[in-house]
Amino acid sequence: MPLPMARPWKHPDSGIYYVRKAVPTQLQPLVGRAIEKLSLRTKDPEVARARFVDAVREIELRWATLAAGPTVLSEREAHEMAAPAHDRWIALHRDNPSQNFWRTDLFARLWQPRRVGLWGRPDVVHQVLHSAYADHGEDDMEAWCLKQADSLIAKKGLQLDADGRRTLARAVAAAIQRASIKLERHALGDVAETLPERSPSAGRAPAPRPAPMAKVLFDDLVKGWAAERKPVEKTVYDWTRVMQQLAAFLGDNDATRVTADKLVAWKDSLVASGLSAKTIRESRLAPVRAVLRWGVDNRRLPDNPAERITITVKQKPGQGKRGFKDSEAAQILAAAAGERDPIKRWVPLVCAYSGARLSEVCQLRVEDFSEIDCVVVKRFDAEAGSLKNIGSERTVPLHSALIAAGLLDYVRGRGVGPLFPDLPPDKFGKRGGNGAKILGRWVRSLGLTDTRLAPNHSWRHRFKTLARNYGLAGDVTDAITGHAHRSVGDQYGEYDVRAMKRELEKIPSGPLVMNRPNVVT
Repeated sequence: MPLPMARPWKHPDSGIYYVRKAVPTQLQPLVGRAIEKLSLRTKDPEVARARFVDAVREIELRWATLAAGPTVLSEREAHEMAAPAHDRWIALHRDNPSQNFWRTDLFARLWQPRRVGLWGRPDVVHQVLHSAYADHGEDDMEAWCLKQADSLIAKKGLQLDADGRRTLARAVAAAIQRASIKLERHALGDVAETLPERSPSAGRAPAPRPAPMAKVLFDDLVKGWAAERKPVEKTVYDWTRVMQQLAAFLGDNDATRVTADKLVAWKDSLVASGLSAKTIRESRLAPVRAVLRWGVDNRRLPDNPAERITITVKQKPGQGKRGFKDSEAAQILAAAAGERDPIKRWVPLVCAYSGARLSEVCQLRVEDFSEIDCVVVKRFDAEAGSLKNIGSERTVPLHSALIAAGLLDYVRGRGVGPLFPDLPPDKFGKRGGNGAKILGRWVRSLGLTDTRLAPNHSWRHRFKTLARNYGLAGDVTDAITGHAHRSVGDQYGEYDVRAMKRELEKIPSGPLVMNRPNVVT
């Protein structure tokens, strides 16, 4: 089955974000399409990311319902499904409860005591839905309720017969009727909804208020989230620290006491401390939002006050990251060719001719190199260390420049195990973190101090530039670098190593490969 798309998709014309998800083949006849698309109703990428998981869950739940086959809907289930219509109707007419989206004169007649219709007396609901008052406009209401039922059926992926459809329509009518009775009181000035309605027991003492919600500690939410999502250890460590920093700012580690105003104050303090907007958005607000959302989804919290707390990230001219220029790349690789330290000798060269992430190269093992269909390849495998995403696990041919430089001789000389055993893993067992520090300082020591250069990631930018310059197929380039596919069509079929080798070799060795030095073992 094609891999699901893992991030919101921005419509090129409207700028609105969507979920786009490939429909499993066996469900396509039921869904009626090969690609499911659902609007996230926003142009804000941060809001889109916040809504994305729930939207994907909604799609998958609908698919599961479709796969389960025809449904027999009970009245209780119908009323539960239609209940949100009550709140939406109240919200729609709260400010002007005497107005309706139908004709004003029709609504006025329906408010008359002698003919209150669907929106008033309970005893006429059944008759309205059976067209007993069709000559007075109630047929419009019946059609509208049936339309709302059809919308719910499509949204939930239900397969109902005519009786089930009418049961759901009646539940919609009842929800709107309850809302309209309440709006009638509002129209007369009675808006004290929080007061209990009078009953025969009105003289009794009022019922006790519900007990306040028990404490929900930040640490418990992070542990629950981590146990379910199973992120890499470093993510758990980083997110735990963020929640501890938030608790220190608030003076409280109880998630039930967090409010949107408190989170805005925390964000303001982070801005004042000098952190970049991107760091605040992606490394502070995003973890808090995700952890609290997990708490809501798992009934630990009533709501997520961080849901709409965001910060605008605007990059100024001259601040964007760039790849290495030809002269800079040649300077680094010339310095690498003279190095006896295997890390400085081989990691930049592999990155230059594969577009791989530095962390991926640093955790390569000898056993990750092999030959497939007479093509020498290297495998970026999750067993060697954590990878960024599912697309990062891939098999990539070696460019002839790497073979000419003697990389295979170095690999064979290592025997087995890590390709760079002298590179110590960090406290999370990853070699990439320390490798980034070592190579970052080394590149800067060569005089490449432009702040737009990311000493390690600029190889990845450069590889994409070379791929465009030399006409590499875009989908094959993405398969080589481990980037997400650009279209649904790119997800179909396999990327044969011979096809990847053919495209990879379009990038010439050129001046980037120095004379082959003595092999470093």
